[in-house]
Amino acid sequence: MLKNYQQVVQDAKSHIREISVDELYQQLNNSNILTIDIREPNEMATGIIPNAICLPRGILEGSLASIDCVKQAADPLAALAEYQLYIYCRSGARSALAAESLLKMGLSNVQSVAGGMDAWQQQGYPVANKGS
Repeated sequence: MLKNYQQVVQDAKSHIREISVDELYQQLNNSNILTIDIREPNEMATGIIPNAICLPRGILEGSLASIDCVKQAADPLAALAEYQLYIYCRSGARSALAAESLLKMGLSNVQSVAGGMDAWQQQGYPVANKGS
């Protein structure tokens, strides 16, 4: 049976955990989290969640070991297990697929941000410039 994009996203959402933007906002000052923006660079130009790491979806899995806080570790992927990973995109669809992919890589500490950056901005939460 063929599935359309929405069906694939719904299937992914049945296997992952999601966090609301309200819950994420409450977690932002926790030093044990990593917020990862997987949007494309042109989307990130409109702003990111403060302190987010920018890794576009197309390079996410291959670039995890380059995240500053883990890249010096003997096993960077194992070091990521020390953090709660919150993945977001524009609307929460790509981040659901990305979270499912990271779960398949063995990272159990991953959540997709429900509603993504759209929901974040609708709530009026702070937005930072990329790189700040």
